Amino acid sequence: MSKLAQLKSMTTVVADTGDFEAIAEYQPQDATTNPSLLYKAAQMPQYRELVEDAVLFGQERGGADSLAQARWTMDKLAVNFGAEILRIVPGRVSTEIDARLSFDTSATLRRAEGLVELYQAAGIDPGAKVLFKIASTWEGIRAAETLEARGIHCNLTLLFSFAQAVVCADAGVTLISPFVGRILDWYKKTENVAGYPADEDPGVRSVTRIFNYYKRHGYQTVVMGASFRNLDEILELAGCDYLTISPTLLGELASTEGDVPRKLDPEKARAKDIPKTAYTEPSFRWELNEDAMATEKLAAGIRLFAADTRKLEQFAHEVCQNC
Repeated sequence: MSKLAQLKSMTTVVADTGDFEAIAEYQPQDATTNPSLLYKAAQMPQYRELVEDAVLFGQERGGADSLAQARWTMDKLAVNFGAEILRIVPGRVSTEIDARLSFDTSATLRRAEGLVELYQAAGIDPGAKVLFKIASTWEGIRAAETLEARGIHCNLTLLFSFAQAVVCADAGVTLISPFVGRILDWYKKTENVAGYPADEDPGVRSVTRIFNYYKRHGYQTVVMGASFRNLDEILELAGCDYLTISPTLLGELASTEGDVPRKLDPEKARAKDIPKTAYTEPSFRWELNEDAMATEKLAAGIRLFAADTRKLEQFAHEVCQNC
């Protein structure tokens, strides 16, 4: 039995891509997208029609306002890809809300409402089939808390610290995406090392701590490890609620055989002596400030997604001139 098949027996596997063909090949339960993945997928010739449809929609909905055109084009493009992905996966798709709104709760809520409207117009129940991805800033978490109360479920992304995870769970968010590989990247650079044994990988340790805390205290928030750099990171988190994995690493798992032991176990976690903690806004901001890795990677992640959103807007603008 392949390692992928064994992993699926204890963890929900999610495809981290916007490429429909890759999703269909590995048959994950769910799929996630982000601006970087959409930018890459949108340039593939086979998806040109989805881009052109979004551009025409943006022109119509935005009218003479170029900013409104860009906003509606990006949202329609995200929904077009999301709708196509939902033809393949039996579960849910994660759709990112513009990272440039990461520090604006009200604007995040308005953008989510627009995406909900577009999914509904496409005949998709967003409450059942979509997770809205929001950066794990204080403002983003507060927006997610409001959306969850309305039955709109959220995936809190760019999560690098225990404090972010605790506040997300206390806000009742559906799912968090701690970024394993990006944590590893930071520590390798900062400590000037080539790597770590899998069980000492800083990203793996971060997710393990969060998983055990959630299970010990009965939180329903799903832990979905993300941003993997190698198979060892993935296998060291076997048993985590969800793992979102790139097509390249899915292919390696599918083509490799060998035992995959469970590393994370909710029953064992519930028996651990882990004290409960809580954060106010000031203590959350201070804890994040004290964690140089989390502060730097959160800021860098927001900048990266914002930059790729701008690239996607420019690409759509170029398509607009030819369609």
